[in-house]
Amino acid sequence: MRGLYIHIPFCKSKCYYCDFNSIIDNAIQDEYIKALIQEIELYKEIKFDTIFIGGGTPTILSINNLKKLLLTIKNFYPKEFTIECNPGTLSQEKLKLLKEFGINRLSIGLQSIDNNILKSIGRIHTFEEFLQNYYWARQLGFKNINIDIMYNLPNQSAKEFMNGLQTVLELKPEHISCYSLIIEEETKFWELYNQNKLNLLDEDEERYIYKKINQLLNKYGYYQYEISNYAKEGYECKHNIIYWTDEEYIGVGAGAHSYFDNKRFNNTADVREYIKNINCTKTARENIEQIDEATHISEYIILGLRMNKGISVLEFKNKFKIDINDIFKKEIDKLLLEGLIEKKGENIRLTEKGRDLSNLVFVNFLK
Repeated sequence: MRGLYIHIPFCKSKCYYCDFNSIIDNAIQDEYIKALIQEIELYKEIKFDTIFIGGGTPTILSINNLKKLLLTIKNFYPKEFTIECNPGTLSQEKLKLLKEFGINRLSIGLQSIDNNILKSIGRIHTFEEFLQNYYWARQLGFKNINIDIMYNLPNQSAKEFMNGLQTVLELKPEHISCYSLIIEEETKFWELYNQNKLNLLDEDEERYIYKKINQLLNKYGYYQYEISNYAKEGYECKHNIIYWTDEEYIGVGAGAHSYFDNKRFNNTADVREYIKNINCTKTARENIEQIDEATHISEYIILGLRMNKGISVLEFKNKFKIDINDIFKKEIDKLLLEGLIEKKGENIRLTEKGRDLSNLVFVNFLK
């Protein structure tokens, strides 16, 4: 499996929790798309199994620029073709265009059904606008839709979140991503957090919600296949699984990251610099790093443990020509004793307790 990630950095406004590479300056949208298309053309001979257009806000693109981009990749024929959508930037015309050019999976950022909370976290849409967009997509025949929803948002109780999740379940999306708020540096919430102006749940309440999420989604036929992701059978996000299972991916656009030919590299994050570099030299790559075996092994384990099935001891040995216990026996025995991981057949995976404390597990496999 191999994936192509396409980054669209433009937004109407910056959400207060967001540290993604995004800008509010839409005046350079035309220049950016022109440069982006040039970069995509460099990879037209590569076979990609998945394409994911993310951001930023991809659906903020004008109809003209969206069409130019989709024309460039229309002959890639991926099995899974996803675009992130933000309510407030979608229209029936844009959705028709996405359908026409073969996009078969939508990922819609809802975050909350409470309009007051949406406003308080910097979202540009209402729940009603989300519903309108969702129903338009269904009417146009989109049969694979993910909904993003967040918990532990400021001034949000556990009960309010669970009521919101119940409302989302009644819409019957094929996939649901549930993320706990993380306070990232250089965001508005980072400033407010350091001023003690954010009313957040404590760790015990957050873990309580996480357990309730798993129980409720399982009841409705969604199975958890990764720490934050739940799907109906057969609707797992194939593109994200590429990241978690050590498969190759190419990222195009400002700040996009790649893992290809045992090398990791990224494009310059500054959007104007990206455009300049592509126009002048046809590349915006920087920080090219050959992955050494110790780093490769650590990343393989940590990313693999994010998946509910965990990592296969046999596949690990076939891939690295060494038994995992020859490197990490002491760490594995300790984590087994602490009840943070378990053995299931030939797999090692996180327990429920381990998923709650996943970062404490992961640090054991850093070399």
